[in-house]
Amino acid sequence: MDTHLAALLGGLLIGLSAATLLLLNGRIAGISGLVAGLGRPGERRLADLAFLLGLILGPPLFATLAGHWPLMRIEASWPVLAVAGLLVGFGTRLGSGCTSGHGVCGLARLSPRSLVAVPVFLATGMLTVALMRAAS
Repeated sequence: MDTHLAALLGGLLIGLSAATLLLLNGRIAGISGLVAGLGRPGERRLADLAFLLGLILGPPLFATLAGHWPLMRIEASWPVLAVAGLLVGFGTRLGSGCTSGHGVCGLARLSPRSLVAVPVFLATGMLTVALMRAAS
């Protein structure tokens, strides 16, 4: 499958899943909020867990059905990955949401917070890449 077509289909599926979750459950598909909700009692926990399991199990299922797995290479050590994960979690809480929540759902709802957060995320990412490239 052409890379551009695969990217388009992937984006459509992300948008469709976010819209479906919002329309059927009244929930925003911000992954950090869904994960945080698993620790709270309530009837939404099962629906949140099903959505998160779909995120985890969907790619391997697709790869199996498509007949090929993408080549992935992780060059960082486990301690670096652990620290990076903690920093992402801290930033998610500090930013009142993650990139999926702000970028996919917040922008679609014209959330003022997301309209500020997404450009900050992008600028920070671009600055990080530029600094990392300059350092190497």
